[in-house]
Amino acid sequence: MDPRSLPLLRKLPGGAPASPLVLEVDLTGGVLTEAPGDPLTALRQRNTPNLDALLGGLREAAGDDAVVAVVLLGGEGLTAAQADELGAGVDAVRAAGKATYAYASTYGELAAGTVPYALAARCEHVWLQPSGQIGLTGVSLGLTLVRGALEKLGVEPQFGQRHEYKTAADLFSAREVSEPSREMAQRLAASVMERLTGLVATHRGLDAETVTALVDRAPLSAAEALDAGLVDRLGFRDELDAALRDAHGEHELRYLHRYVRGRPERTPVEQLRRRGARQIAVVPVHGAIVDGRGRPGGPGPGSGPRAGADAVVRALRSAGESDRVAAVVLHVDSPGGSYIASDAIRHAVLQLRAAGRPVVASMGSVAASGGYFAAMPTARIFALPTTITGSIGVLAGKFVVGGLVERLGIVRELVDVGANASMFAPDTPFTDAQRARLEAWLDEVYEDFTRKAAEDRGMPWDQLEPLARGRVWTGADALERGLVDELGGRGAAIDHACELAGVRRADVDVVGWPQVPFLERLKPAESSRSAVSALVPGGLGLPTTPEDLLALVAGTPAGVLSLPGDWRVR
Repeated sequence: MDPRSLPLLRKLPGGAPASPLVLEVDLTGGVLTEAPGDPLTALRQRNTPNLDALLGGLREAAGDDAVVAVVLLGGEGLTAAQADELGAGVDAVRAAGKATYAYASTYGELAAGTVPYALAARCEHVWLQPSGQIGLTGVSLGLTLVRGALEKLGVEPQFGQRHEYKTAADLFSAREVSEPSREMAQRLAASVMERLTGLVATHRGLDAETVTALVDRAPLSAAEALDAGLVDRLGFRDELDAALRDAHGEHELRYLHRYVRGRPERTPVEQLRRRGARQIAVVPVHGAIVDGRGRPGGPGPGSGPRAGADAVVRALRSAGESDRVAAVVLHVDSPGGSYIASDAIRHAVLQLRAAGRPVVASMGSVAASGGYFAAMPTARIFALPTTITGSIGVLAGKFVVGGLVERLGIVRELVDVGANASMFAPDTPFTDAQRARLEAWLDEVYEDFTRKAAEDRGMPWDQLEPLARGRVWTGADALERGLVDELGGRGAAIDHACELAGVRRADVDVVGWPQVPFLERLKPAESSRSAVSALVPGGLGLPTTPEDLLALVAGTPAGVLSLPGDWRVR
């Protein structure tokens, strides 16, 4: 028996399993994109892998001689961008000469399975349960308008937008789908589908026309998928386990996210040894961008994360104040939100760069409107081919609920001091003067957004403005138009940040930022400059007023720089 295989010694530098390692990437329950916001959520999600850990684990597995194979399990629920990023990790494992397997009971049981199957196709061996299906049915984006329903409730939406593609307001205000909205959705769906079918064709050795024909026939039974060359083997999980033993002998099976935690560089001894190593700080901008400190995600509808400008700005500043931080990667996974909050984050990025600290942006599933605003001043923007980005535009307005309140028998009377004191109150419509002021403000914000975008992207305003107008692009289309610099995920962004900082990737630690010791997290912040103030406070953000409840039910945009609905493809 190799003593290094003992549980304690295996965690020491140089420790290794006595048997070859086969790593399982369990995607059956989805992935986490941020740390849980409260202890109960953390307990409930303790077995759900974190996307960052999986990406780092695939990178480490590619260079680990002890790892002989990686097995992907499931994948439903992933966004196309998440699957893209994981797929790049699978490609690295394959390039290192290790076996890769994908197994699922089904890729869409009478449901869409295009995204998870496109990820599975990047593996060398694709297995499917004999009773399963391949739901390679394509991409579908829904355009929903609720104006009629709001009118029946006695709610009048009053919104303005800049410009024709900023269709978030259409959800509430339009009675029929506009041509710009339809055109934009069709191009988004086509762009994502081009990427997914291209991956399937490349990795399964099929031509694009054949894949397109299979999409139009799908969903396919397991037998049909086998005949078409979409899968390599039909079998149940125990048969896959037997095949793994035949191919790789007796081996140790371990979840990828558990493998990462047990790696030598994660041990206290190694962390102590690397205590002075340079760092790449990854600062998240996740969820709707809001003023203040934001909140983490929680359970239930309407409780997604909020990226508070105060917390993000303080995190950026503290990274700049640290001698260990060589560069910053701003990871943006946000549909946008507040204009002033997005502008504050942009200002902090520019300050950091002016101080000589490289800042690179990495876009996740979505980095649109205010999310694009935050990313655009960085030295280089990386997007995934299926990232939803752009949406350089603005909308604003309110719901007038006077009719609903009257129907419910509720009496509300406003007492105003000032001509526009109740301008944004939901009780009464805008006056003509108030509407004119709103329209002027929309013009002002749009002008500011587009001017800054042109400046940050280094292009003339008259070249950028036609690409703006609220239009949403995929990462692939945004690259062709100069709105992003390169296609790639977090790994590529981190590599480039190291290059700009003049450090080797192997010599730095990639850390989530801010880095605040556990005991310090329990203390109240002494001031806005305290490290603790860069942390997002807890709380579920439940609605506390009738207006908040309406926003939750109707899906009101989180701010004037918001994406028109959730257009992420799963």
